[in-house]
Amino acid sequence: MKDLPADARPREKLLERGPQALADAELLALLLRTGLPGQGVLQLAQSMLDRFGGLDGLLHAEPRALADVKGLGPAKRAELAAVMEIARRCLAARLADAPVFGSPQAVKDYLRLQLANRPHEVFAVLFLDARHRLLAFEELFRGTLTQTSVYPREVVKRALALNASAAILAHNHPSGVAEPSRSDEWLTQQLKSALKLVDVTVVDHIVVARSGLVSFAERGLL
Repeated sequence: MKDLPADARPREKLLERGPQALADAELLALLLRTGLPGQGVLQLAQSMLDRFGGLDGLLHAEPRALADVKGLGPAKRAELAAVMEIARRCLAARLADAPVFGSPQAVKDYLRLQLANRPHEVFAVLFLDARHRLLAFEELFRGTLTQTSVYPREVVKRALALNASAAILAHNHPSGVAEPSRSDEWLTQQLKSALKLVDVTVVDHIVVARSGLVSFAERGLL
């Protein structure tokens, strides 16, 4: 990057104009710091974005896939993982400090970070207190590419253990399409009925996929 004009270098550009002024490749180049022989760091960053489908795909990539990238050693892979975890924790802190209804987009962003690019299906629950602040996010069940087995009894047990008053259900569709299935709707009603017996309200069920999210509450399916 030393060959670039000073005002075009990502670090100087960020300090002068703020991080929002940088393109995705420039932000990634700041983390990578160095390129490869014959390939500058900006070119390396762009090639990685192309390979993984953008920043979202890169930050959610499996460790094995990242290890196959020439020029991405253990230290750089660790830094990418750290960035992802910082983002998760910041969003979780926001949800713990204020009612989730006050920041519905933060809930969606948090769930996308957690679930969008998983290669297998995961069913998770955000357990909430009486003021609808986040108590815990727990991945309760994992399945194959197409289905997972969810046991209402286990969800109820965790809700009681955490003294939760409400819950947001969430699961991902590894197929990439967030549209809920009939079985998703049936499961939602089963869990809603089971949790109601212990005075826990199901606030929403969110289906997460790479293409986007679907909220049962927004669809009027609860």
